[in-house]
This record gives sequence, C-alpha cells and structure tokens, in this order.
Amino acid sequence: MGKPDIGDRIVQVLVLLVLLVCLGNGLMMLMQPFEWYLGVPGVSGTGPANAHFIRDIGLAYIGCAVLLGYGLPYPSGRWLALVAGALWLSVHGMLHVWEVATGLCSVERFWGDVPGVLGPPLVVWLALGILFARQRVAPAGLPKALVIGAIDRMNPDEAGLFVELATAPGHAFEKFAHFMPASQHRHCAPAPAFHMARIAAVLSEDCGPCALTAAQGALADGVDRALVNSALAGGAELQGEAALGFAYGHVVATHADDAFAMGDAVEAALGRAARLEMALTVALVRAYPASKRGLGLSRACGLHAPQV
Repeated sequence: MGKPDIGDRIVQVLVLLVLLVCLGNGLMMLMQPFEWYLGVPGVSGTGPANAHFIRDIGLAYIGCAVLLGYGLPYPSGRWLALVAGALWLSVHGMLHVWEVATGLCSVERFWGDVPGVLGPPLVVWLALGILFARQRVAPAGLPKALVIGAIDRMNPDEAGLFVELATAPGHAFEKFAHFMPASQHRHCAPAPAFHMARIAAVLSEDCGPCALTAAQGALADGVDRALVNSALAGGAELQGEAALGFAYGHVVATHADDAFAMGDAVEAALGRAARLEMALTVALVRAYPASKRGLGLSRACGLHAPQV
C-alpha cells in the first residue's frame, strides 16, 4: 500500500542487475556475434560459430531485458513480467544442467558457465521470493485458491464475496483482482490519516467484517493498534491527522454538506496527492460492502463495536 521500503528497493536492485547483464549480453550477440563467440570462455567448445543462431539467442536475452524493465518500476504489481523475464533464462540454465548431467559437457566447463547462465535467473527468482515472502504482490495473477485462502485466514466473514466471484463466469475474479490494489493505493498520504479515512468509510456502510478487514490493513501498514481501535469505536478520541482523516472519510462517504470543505482542509494540511489517495480509497473501499449487500451476503454484518 505505502511507499516502497528497503525490501522493495533490494528487489529492484536485483532485477536491475540482471536486466543490465541480459541487455549487454544480448546487444553484444546481436551486433558482434563472432567477437562474442570468441570472447566468452567456453563458448567455442560447443561447436562452430553461427552468426544467425547467436543473434537469435541475443534477441532472446534482449526480450528478457525488456520484460524485466517493464516489471522494474513496480515489481509488486508487475511480478508476472518478472516471471516471464526469468522464464527463458531459467530453461536456458536447465539446459546446461542437463548437459552436464548427461555427460555432454564437462563439470569444469559447467562450473565456468554457472555465473553467467544460472546466476541471472536465480537472482530474479530470489527477488520474486522476497516479494512473495513479504506478501508484497498484487493479487491479479495469483491462483484463486491462494487469494481466497489468504482472505479466509485474515477474516473468514469476507471470503464469501470472493468465493462467489471465483465461481462466476467471464473471469469475474481476475477482473476484480485488478481492482483490489486501487482501493488500497497510498503513496503520499500519511498512513494514520489514510487508514482512518478508509475505516470511517466502511463504518458508514455498517459492515463489521469490512471494518475489521480495513483495520487489519491499517495494522499491516504500521498504524498503531490503539489508534485503529479508537477509529473502530467511532473516532471520538482521535486527534491531529488521524482525526482529520476519519472526519474526511465520514463526510465523503455519507455525502455530508461539508465534504468539500473537509476535502480542502485535507489538501491544505497534507497536499493534493494525499487528498486524491484518500478520496480514492473512500470511494473504492465501499465497493466491498456494497457488493456483499447486493449479493445478500451482508445481512449478518451489523456493526457491534469490533476491535483488533
């Protein structure tokens, strides 16, 4: 949800390193195939040079670099591009493993190939492993069972909507999975103000499980638990930016007359970009209780002073 942290930056650095290796190697193979053939240790032992085939492989490396470059600015949302970028690199590496396992190449030559052949895909998979281990991947592209299972563990009362989506025709689940990150977008807004607005918006829908889900999202984004529980209790004890965010979320969600004035106050205090993020989450987070209500899944969702 929030700004990239040190873990996200490490992922980007790892991907960037592989991107540069793939791009440099690919361009060399494309523009100077015979120089590449003679300059890379061990290549000449695989057979005579063929400029056409060397250029073919160079284009594959450049294609991998393009995919990695697309994923680089936003790895958590474009993780599938990183998977695609690592795919050819991985099968190429497995080919070298198969060759040494079957005796087609010597163990000495294999170990000489490891840094340049197995290193790049392993680094990309390491970057992806960091993203997944930290649960920093957008749900779009994940198997339905994983998303539903994660939601069920976090808040079982919320899983019903996603089960319905998973069984609906026309890839409804995948389309909704692309929507979900937009309702959580935060980059400039302070976490307490943002999440208080979010919680206030779902409280206005009288959906207890939805409020708990929003509260758990706030905790995951580093908001103090006491602050979250104060918001769940109605927000009367909130102060400063947290109180401003809660009030903003409430007046916008309830179409109150002072919504514009409160929005101007948020903009004056936090900036236009923060106002946009808070407006977006207030509008979009209400899609969850509205969808549940429309499907008849929210009859037991009356709010009874939830806490986290």
